[in-house]
Amino acid sequence: MIRACLLAALMPLPALAVTLDLPSNATLTAEVTEGETRYDMPTGSWTPEGLPTAPATGAFNQQAWRIEAAGLTTFQILDPLMAQLTEAGFEIAFECTDDVCGGFDFRFATPVLPAPEMEVNFGDYRFVSARRDGEAGPEVVTLLASRTSQAGFVQIIRVGGAAEAATQTVAPAIRAAAPTVTGDLAAGLEEDGRFILSDLTFATGSAQLGGGTFASLTDLADYLAANPSRVVALVGHTDAVGSLDGNIALSKRRAGSVLERLVSTYNVPRRQLDAQGMGYLAPVATNVTAEGREANRRVEVIITSTE
Repeated sequence: MIRACLLAALMPLPALAVTLDLPSNATLTAEVTEGETRYDMPTGSWTPEGLPTAPATGAFNQQAWRIEAAGLTTFQILDPLMAQLTEAGFEIAFECTDDVCGGFDFRFATPVLPAPEMEVNFGDYRFVSARRDGEAGPEVVTLLASRTSQAGFVQIIRVGGAAEAATQTVAPAIRAAAPTVTGDLAAGLEEDGRFILSDLTFATGSAQLGGGTFASLTDLADYLAANPSRVVALVGHTDAVGSLDGNIALSKRRAGSVLERLVSTYNVPRRQLDAQGMGYLAPVATNVTAEGREANRRVEVIITSTE
């Protein structure tokens, strides 16, 4: 009886040999299943010469999933899935993030399910392709993760292999990791003089802050209202991909977008705010790893007043 109830609770999906466990707060939003199909698996970043790919042929399954959790990073979304692929014998063929992948051009050079079922923020996405030689022939899996201010999104494409259960929502729910919007912003500013606004997201392909409200900005507005003599600087930071001048300009524009939101939506006096950009000059983690680069892309608030 217990086993029957458990099986009934799982979402039955037509799928391929590898089974991926998604978090329990994930919902399937779209799916395409085809028979014998050719899929060009990305194996490198997009360049003006095109997107390097390796052809794969077999049964084709493409899914989009929405993960209901604010403040997720693309690393948090993909890391558990990559671990499952590695455990299942897959080799990671290629991994990249937004600008490294090729930004807008990469997104439109490879199959992606349409929005709103699969939202892709051109300035904040992560891609992985993997391959293994299975008993029923070669299998490939690609993962594409992105996020909005309210949810995470992941597309899973599988080609090849024998048909069996492939995706089920039995893993623990995934939530944003520290530093999160529940951190004590006021205490951080008073004790350390700085605080990372970790729940911020930016609009597709630009430095424009995403829509909706952000808990960290609400906390910051409350703090500044309670301390009218305080002056803070919003400081944008990037990873080390690209030129220093370009990264400083981008990070300053993003900080400026946050400043304008605080003034227009949260009624913070402009005299209490400044916006600056550091580019990649003040990392909080190594830029050698994807996880480190993810952490380095951020906006911080620091106290600049001395009273």
